[in-house]
Amino acid sequence: MRYVVLLALILTALFAYKQISTNSMVVSAAVISQQDDAKNQTDENDLYGLPPVPIPVNNPQTPAKIALGDKLFHDKRFSVDGTVSCSNCHDKQKAFTDGLAISVGHHGLTGTRNAPTVLNAAFNPSQFWDGREPDLEGQAKQPLINPVEHGLADHKQVLEIIRSDPDYLATFQTVFEVSGKRLSIDHVAKAIASFERTLVSGNSAFDRYHFNSQADAMTAAQIRGFELFIGQGRCVSCHTIEQDHALFTDSRFHNIGIGINRIQQDIPRLAQAFLEDKNKGGDVDKMVLTDKKSSELGRFAVTDDLSQIGAFKTPTLRNVELTAPYMHDGSLKTLKEVMVHYNNGGVAKAGEPVNDFLSGGIRPLDLSDPQLDDLVDFMKALTSSKFAVPTSTQAAN
Repeated sequence: MRYVVLLALILTALFAYKQISTNSMVVSAAVISQQDDAKNQTDENDLYGLPPVPIPVNNPQTPAKIALGDKLFHDKRFSVDGTVSCSNCHDKQKAFTDGLAISVGHHGLTGTRNAPTVLNAAFNPSQFWDGREPDLEGQAKQPLINPVEHGLADHKQVLEIIRSDPDYLATFQTVFEVSGKRLSIDHVAKAIASFERTLVSGNSAFDRYHFNSQADAMTAAQIRGFELFIGQGRCVSCHTIEQDHALFTDSRFHNIGIGINRIQQDIPRLAQAFLEDKNKGGDVDKMVLTDKKSSELGRFAVTDDLSQIGAFKTPTLRNVELTAPYMHDGSLKTLKEVMVHYNNGGVAKAGEPVNDFLSGGIRPLDLSDPQLDDLVDFMKALTSSKFAVPTSTQAAN
């Protein structure tokens, strides 16, 4: 509590400036239409257990736009050394993550955060671990010009590559009816976002068990784990399940005791310095990905809200079995480590002091080791059928 008081005193003079963003996505009520000849369109089986995909009214889906976005997503030319595309950190073979604790950008540079999966990112009301962009279109622009990701000086370099490529020019003319200087980075971002909105993944064993009453879809251990998930484990408080679908995230931001513990003594000075730099025009995207300590400020770096120091977005648990390592900093290698962290009340070892900004709902769970194993087994039931690895019995059949 002493740090909260101290920080409040230090920052009082700085809070005169407050930028409030009320960005919201206007969405349609329709699911992406099926197209037999468009390989990237969403199959209705992928949506089982999920709500309709929200589509912005100013960026409707078309097969041609989705195919263009797919091409842009995988184009390594949009990086300073010609080695980095969006797919480097979001690899389909790794459930659209990269399997690294911290992602690697151009020339082997590393940032400060773990790459979240793009699967089901279409449902997120905000993007990035700290929610600094409101939609996929905004998110798509940032890595291109981040100094430790694609490393381009500005978006003009992206447009120069596109304008010198006859195939791109023809496709942008077809999709957006633009060419030359009328072709902007917003068109590029819209195409990438359209492709990403096809990356949805439901139809897991849990979906078949819970939404289709298929009793044998989950194992006995997974069923016990589910009972713990919604009961003693209280996981469902943040990883939500609705009556007719489950995103397994409340899309809110919580301090769960990851990362922030290491810099607690430095928070007053760090928060003050961060706000000063931000008020002078500092780019939050660059600041949090190039400085480890600034990264640990979490949602506070976006909102300037003291209550959100060290808070990060609740990630979806769908396909979580495939997206190790875990947390915003990739510091937990296994799902069992994650379960232990929560069971200890937000610390790596039982009895360690918690940070002063820990979210109120985080407290010891008193679960036994076998119960933690059941919870881990339940997490494996959230893997989509198209990503699930067959068991030895299934493979033999």
